Amino acid sequence: MVFLFKLITFADFKEHWWLYLSMPIIASIIGYATKIVAIKMMFEPLEFFGIKPFLGWQGIIPRKAAIMSAIACDTLTSRLITPKEIFARLDPKRVAEELEKPMLPIVEKITHEVMSHYQPGLWESIPENVKKLLIKRIQQESPDMVAKLMEQTKDNLDEVFDLKDMVITNLTKDKKLLNKIFLESGEKEFDFIRNSGIYFGFLIGLVQMIVWMLTQEPLIMPIFGLFTGWFTDWLALKMIFDPKEEKKYLGIFKWQGLFFKRQKEVASAYGALIAKEVLTPSNMIESILKGKLSDNLFTMIQQNVQKMVDEQAGVLKPVVVFAVGSAKYKNMKEAITERMVEQLPAALKHMEKYAEDAMDIQNTLVTKMQELTPEEFEGVLRPAFKQDEWILITVGAVLGFMVGELQVLLMEHFVLHV
Repeated sequence: MVFLFKLITFADFKEHWWLYLSMPIIASIIGYATKIVAIKMMFEPLEFFGIKPFLGWQGIIPRKAAIMSAIACDTLTSRLITPKEIFARLDPKRVAEELEKPMLPIVEKITHEVMSHYQPGLWESIPENVKKLLIKRIQQESPDMVAKLMEQTKDNLDEVFDLKDMVITNLTKDKKLLNKIFLESGEKEFDFIRNSGIYFGFLIGLVQMIVWMLTQEPLIMPIFGLFTGWFTDWLALKMIFDPKEEKKYLGIFKWQGLFFKRQKEVASAYGALIAKEVLTPSNMIESILKGKLSDNLFTMIQQNVQKMVDEQAGVLKPVVVFAVGSAKYKNMKEAITERMVEQLPAALKHMEKYAEDAMDIQNTLVTKMQELTPEEFEGVLRPAFKQDEWILITVGAVLGFMVGELQVLLMEHFVLHV
């Protein structure tokens, strides 16, 4: 009886060998395809596509941009870097030196504009050499004012700069950038996920082939398709994040979660991207000047500018106030402050290279990330999408089941017509 059964199965294999051999190949395709879909679903589309709230999809990373940005920022400030630490590296005198040259034409322009607007007759009547002398005095005082303002900014950093708001603002408005951070930092992990589907799928396909040979049960195809889609997704994610420390299996096979094994490489890529795309001097300056705490900075600038104007007026201040009126004199100082704030972004660009070198954010991030414990390191990139991993695994299972059903239909068609 056993011999007869073996003879029948061998005869069926001989007749439909192509059918049997297609099983591990199709299983490999299922494994690979479901990984491609899973990765795509993590990052695409950037915006919700479909009919809200339930019928449609938005990539997990873009959908959770605010949460992921907040988590990234919490990790940055609690374990890697703080605003006070990086701003402490800036030398106010050096900042003043960097801004001295670009400030010269700005001061001259603002002085001409304000005086011409508020007291055109008086300004026009002043001899040209006196005008130049006045402007030169203001220009000479400007670097000191910038240095004082920088000192005040450092001393009151929490009142003028919100790092969390800056990070969240930049990453939520540019979801492509958030995707880029994950894709480039975890490039090898995503390659592993894709390729593992082929290998694991092929092995499962071999088992499927044997089970089909023994049972000839059509349900085998969708069941194995479902299992292949589910198991290969689950196992790939498991092998990336587990175990955190290298562990030996069966006494011979050693494995450490790929994410942790590559901690130094991931840290280098992540640190470089954060430093070059998010924690840039340009972004910080924009956040300070235009962020939710910018009013506090404006008050500081106003105090420094008005103090400088009063000092330059010197003993002539009562005469100037009498000539233009106290209200106009006050308005003039406010106008100068507003013009200074308008011109600051362009002027501050001249200090960005110095700020980048002095703050040395990239090396600081990379070094500290490489020193994180596995638990802390996992918290940098994984937590925000961990709760949605089941969706990716479920989609893989459903796709695998559908391909398995299609496989049955094709098999029935070809077997019946061969």
